[in-house]
Amino acid sequence: MKRYTYISLAALMASCAVFKNNHKKKAQPAAPPTTAAKPAALPNKHGVKSFAEVITKSMITKPGMFTVHASADLDSIYFEIPDSLLGRDILVLNRITKSPGNINVFAGEELANGVIHFEKGANETICIREVDMESTADAGSLFYNNVKNNNLGPVVATLPIKAYGKDSSTSVVLFSAYVKETTSFVHQVEKNDSLRRRVVYPLIKNIEITDVRSYPLNLELAVSKDCPDRDEKNLYSLESNTSLILLPVQPMVRRIIDSRVGYFPMYQNFFAEDQQKADRLAIARRWRLEPKAADLERYKRGELVEPVKPIVYYIDPKTPKKWRKYLIMGVNDWQVAFEKAGFKNAIVAKEWPEGDTTMHLDDARFSFINYFPSEVANAYGPNVIDPRSGEIIQTHIGWYHNVMQLLRNWYMLQAGPNDPQARHAKFDDELMGQLIRFVSSHEVGHTLGLRHNFGSSSMTPVDSLRNINYLRAHGHTASIMDYARFNYVAQPEDHIPQQLLFPRIGEYDQWAIKWGYTYTGNNMNADNKQFHDMTSAALAANPRLWFGDGEVKKIDPRCQTEDLGDDAAKAGTYGIENLKRVMKNLPVWTYNPEGLHDDLSDMYRQVQGQFFRYMNHALQYVGTLTYTPRADGDKQPVIAPVSLQKQLDALNFLDKQLFTTPSWLIDPQITSMAANPAPVGEEFLGDLQARVMNSLLDYKRLDYQQTNYERFDKKSLGVDKLLSVLHSMTWRELNNGAIKMDPYRRDLQKNYVGALLDNLSNPAYAEGESDVFSLLLAEADNLHRQIKQATPKAATTVDKAHLLDLDARITQFENKRKNKL
Repeated sequence: MKRYTYISLAALMASCAVFKNNHKKKAQPAAPPTTAAKPAALPNKHGVKSFAEVITKSMITKPGMFTVHASADLDSIYFEIPDSLLGRDILVLNRITKSPGNINVFAGEELANGVIHFEKGANETICIREVDMESTADAGSLFYNNVKNNNLGPVVATLPIKAYGKDSSTSVVLFSAYVKETTSFVHQVEKNDSLRRRVVYPLIKNIEITDVRSYPLNLELAVSKDCPDRDEKNLYSLESNTSLILLPVQPMVRRIIDSRVGYFPMYQNFFAEDQQKADRLAIARRWRLEPKAADLERYKRGELVEPVKPIVYYIDPKTPKKWRKYLIMGVNDWQVAFEKAGFKNAIVAKEWPEGDTTMHLDDARFSFINYFPSEVANAYGPNVIDPRSGEIIQTHIGWYHNVMQLLRNWYMLQAGPNDPQARHAKFDDELMGQLIRFVSSHEVGHTLGLRHNFGSSSMTPVDSLRNINYLRAHGHTASIMDYARFNYVAQPEDHIPQQLLFPRIGEYDQWAIKWGYTYTGNNMNADNKQFHDMTSAALAANPRLWFGDGEVKKIDPRCQTEDLGDDAAKAGTYGIENLKRVMKNLPVWTYNPEGLHDDLSDMYRQVQGQFFRYMNHALQYVGTLTYTPRADGDKQPVIAPVSLQKQLDALNFLDKQLFTTPSWLIDPQITSMAANPAPVGEEFLGDLQARVMNSLLDYKRLDYQQTNYERFDKKSLGVDKLLSVLHSMTWRELNNGAIKMDPYRRDLQKNYVGALLDNLSNPAYAEGESDVFSLLLAEADNLHRQIKQATPKAATTVDKAHLLDLDARITQFENKRKNKL
């Protein structure tokens, strides 16, 4: 939440009104004394009136966390705040409820959240103070009050007390005036980038309160407003809901993240008396699951018990009815994982009970899978937490309509050769429903606190992806939180059934839920020790439980998206065999009796994209390192080079599948219907060849690679060996009796020479002390001699012109270098 410190206009006006009344009273002559009448009660100098004067009989009263008193038209809304709730932490959560159709924001999306509390201020006021959660100490410790006193949040509003409750244990404040102020926390949007980029919030106008509801632990306020864009040319109407959620007196016990398990973190600076340095804690985001008191002993004995409060998701009633059951299945699939943590019936999804007037869609107590009618091909799973402990309070999963197009494309490409149902421009409802179920499960995983595990699929041997018995036992990846999508390695002759082509809740997912949701009853430190030891033992027993972080630490090629198996070159080879089958059948599989090759063109682009992924998967293994977090005392290396053989396999794969022109990818029967003509260097294949070659010859990459070679005692791939392999791949035609090349090979050679000379012409590299420059210079000299010797063997005019051109480019570089020397 943004911080604003000010005195509200309402408070200032109240002060002025008191001043004027007192001034007028002093100017009047004193009344004659009388003994018959009792002396009149003096008015409160701060404007506080009796409860009956402020809360009139015409107002509507709603009891709850705060008792709300509102006029029928909601023009005046008073909060009656109990003294018992002063100083209590309250989570403020803003969400969109209605939005314009042209700014890419949707009902249900989060706008902002933060923590406040209400406290007594000076001169009969209630202050709203923002609570700073950045630093903390254990309650009751010596440091607790010290840390609290040195992390004082700002006062964001000061509200005059209008009256006291009938027993003087509550304070009545006018909240509607604060809502009308543009700086009110009700209007904050910092969590929504799309809205922040478009709207100037200090200029919002026409603010109206449209609804207010109070419940035992939360209060809901609905507001409409008009928002000008950055140029003040357009005006957007927006409706939002602000939830005030009373956080528990006793926060959930924090669980410190182990980097060997992938949970979304919440960070806190933690201070304690026995420290020698302050700790920066990474706290796991997770729901509060606890056994009922009566079941605690059964739970400790290992019996499955139901939690005090299960995790419940409701399906947005705007969701098309035919997809609702599959979204529910995707949630309920996690039941098996929670059983590993000792809980049954811990997670469930339900359809929204339409027509039930006791439930409201904007009640913060409910979590949703929201349907967004959007052309965006995506889905996401956020969570809202108690920032004191990491406890997940609520979630609204976002499911965009066009994620179905993405699923159709993925599944046809990756599973079409194995599943006849994937060979249609439009899938039947059952297949699409099962694909939606998979996306639902993945996004629910995020809302449970789980991060992506991009390394999970690398724990599966490639050949096992073709083994039906292995797939039945383990699936094609150990985690649905991976971007492993579908089994593109399986070949038609393997006869893998549809259900084994899909990802599912795997061994890692079950382990991660066990780690995050097993209840111990311990304090944070004892809890941390127990789970550290448990993690070490679990990973030693089952390598498939490995968490591969591909988002924070990006050095490890095992942690890539859209890949499968432990060998990128081998998996990519199988994948390309399947892509060839897809390519051959595209006109039939994309046929639409009313179409104009639109689906064919789209799927041809998808084929190109999948081919690019296979090339990139292999490329990432050249000259790189692996990173494996280990416990203290484990003497195995944390950082190690990719094996020399895997690097050579990756290079050979690139040579065979990319640098040797893949003519199947430019089949005229497809390209004549689905691709726009372009010069070789600009169309997809020539551009991809150039990008990969330029990446392999990038100077900084080469320098990094040579450093790894020296650091790891020549157990990696050195630049001299790399250049030797690339040279033999790129220039093999020069050894032929008669030299004849296609346009792609000539373009590839030009890119090689261009990348080489760009590196050698850079003064920063030329004046450096790296061996890489020396090796590149030797390569240029060797290549120049070879080109001169080969030119007379050119079989065609264009091949000869090509070699003469390369000769001239290198000669020009050499002459410039000599002149500088």
